[in-house]
Amino acid sequence: MKCQYMDELTGGRGIIFATGTPVSNSMTELYTMMRYLQYGTLQQKGLTHFDSWASTFGETTTAIELAPEGTGYRARTRFAKFFNLPELMNMFKEVADIKTSDQLHLPVPEAKFETVVVQPSEHQQAMVAELSERAAAVHSGVVDPSVDNMLKITSDGRKLGLDQRLMNPLLPDDPNSKLNACVRNVLRIYEEGQSEKLTQLLFCDLSTPKNDGTFNVYEDIRAKLIQSGVPEEEIAFIHDADTEAKKKDLFAKVRTGQVRVLLGSTQKMGAGTNVQDRLVAVHHLDVGWRPADMTQRNGRIIRQGNRNKEVQVYQYVTEGTFDAYLYQTLENKQKFISQIMTSKSPVRSCDDVDEQALSYAEIKALCAGDPQIKEKMDLDVDVARLKVLKADHQSQQYRLEDKLMKYFPAEIEKTQGFIKGFQSDIRTVAAHPLPEEGFCGMEVNATRFTEKAEAGEAILAVCKANQSLEPVPLGNYRGFKMELAFDSFQKEYQVLLKGEMTHRIPIGTSAAGNIQRLDNALAGIPARLEKAEQQLDNLSSQQEAAQAELGKPFPQEAELAKKSARLAELDALLNMDDRGNDDPDREKTTEKPSVLAELRDRVGRIPPMTHRDDEEVTL
Repeated sequence: MKCQYMDELTGGRGIIFATGTPVSNSMTELYTMMRYLQYGTLQQKGLTHFDSWASTFGETTTAIELAPEGTGYRARTRFAKFFNLPELMNMFKEVADIKTSDQLHLPVPEAKFETVVVQPSEHQQAMVAELSERAAAVHSGVVDPSVDNMLKITSDGRKLGLDQRLMNPLLPDDPNSKLNACVRNVLRIYEEGQSEKLTQLLFCDLSTPKNDGTFNVYEDIRAKLIQSGVPEEEIAFIHDADTEAKKKDLFAKVRTGQVRVLLGSTQKMGAGTNVQDRLVAVHHLDVGWRPADMTQRNGRIIRQGNRNKEVQVYQYVTEGTFDAYLYQTLENKQKFISQIMTSKSPVRSCDDVDEQALSYAEIKALCAGDPQIKEKMDLDVDVARLKVLKADHQSQQYRLEDKLMKYFPAEIEKTQGFIKGFQSDIRTVAAHPLPEEGFCGMEVNATRFTEKAEAGEAILAVCKANQSLEPVPLGNYRGFKMELAFDSFQKEYQVLLKGEMTHRIPIGTSAAGNIQRLDNALAGIPARLEKAEQQLDNLSSQQEAAQAELGKPFPQEAELAKKSARLAELDALLNMDDRGNDDPDREKTTEKPSVLAELRDRVGRIPPMTHRDDEEVTL
């Protein structure tokens, strides 16, 4: 309401949004942005209601999905595909100036991403298998949702991927866990950056410090770093800075290198955290739910003002747990958003992969360590990327075709006309040469002038007397008709020398100087002819190049076809589209008998009726 009120006052120019993540999780967020910034456009196009917008740009499907609370299945209608993306983005770009990193070339450090994969302990493997059994129990409906449900299983899966002691603090500290792998990396980088006091950030959204004596990841990491020789005052938790003043003081200490290791969550240490000066590494112990979360995390280090030319981004994954799946799902979401927020032409339609949920079948495959799950995720990303490249290739082909049919023939014809006109005007100039001394004469308003100064004064007099905004006849000079026109944009008078071509010469306040300007313009016609001839050569070369490019197939067509076929094969193998069909507990679908046969069968089983002799019984 505030935005609409400001738009009324300012004619739609009163609101500016500035964000690095306008679409953080799903494309439907575009509708919200449009309601804020271009409500008038939505009204004009009849798209103010979400249903109207969705029916124009999206397609919904109703599918049976497992309810998160574990109470069986439910019908869920959600977006599956988005259409008319070029039109949607053209409309959005009326209010959005999208600049991607490939356009800006900001002076930010080069980031090297490294995924550290650790093997699960025997305890973790056993508990992951237990998750599969719990999912089966929830799936079959034998567990009350208040006792166990899919949301709880997913949450436990995330904790298990982080550290087994989050499930039970009495479990042993696995030396090969991702926590210990992270501590080893932090210590190594700490020692390497000792002289320059380089700093590091550790992100972890789970198991934040509670200060109640219970086990948490933060205090465990701090204790291990202190034990290895890192001074306690050089390690800090963002959670301890609970006021703006404390936060400002903490950030200043990180920038100067007094605090070398800072631990925090996305929410508290994401947007607004400016500590990049000495940052050399970021460690992701867990994964955020939305691509925007990871963008904000990495944005703390890949940022202007960082002194380091190269920085490291570490992502820690425990194999055989939910970690790998969550990263792949996140990557899929990001790839989808990247198709929208791009400097290239968007594809005509694309899938919305916002709400990929862990279903029963996928949990079983994941817990069994099925490598086909990861292959499918990789292929999803590759196929989406190749489809964007193919769409861009097709757009280029259409543009080439359009240029060959309209643009090049029209431009070549126009340039050839210019060349003929310049050649004719050069002949006119040659036929009316300037004398070596004196003035060749000029006619202004039917009066012949033989003195240059007088002719120039006559032109200035016409300027002062002219009341018309349209060009007016002025006279003749060296075989060319002269007209006088006022250019309101340049705020100046111009003399138009009209032969085969029109030559515009701006008029100054000097009478003799204006005549010189006319002569210079006529003397410059050969240079304009040469420029037109070069333009014609360029157009011919471009036309030939376009002709050669037209009809060329998409260079990665074979790769796209191969990967699409393999993806379809994997979908069938993993039963992704018809989830849970391979479950033995699920009732098998059998062919229904015909209604007529069933009725006949029932009739055959009806016992004989007792009746009087005068009644007729008909079946």
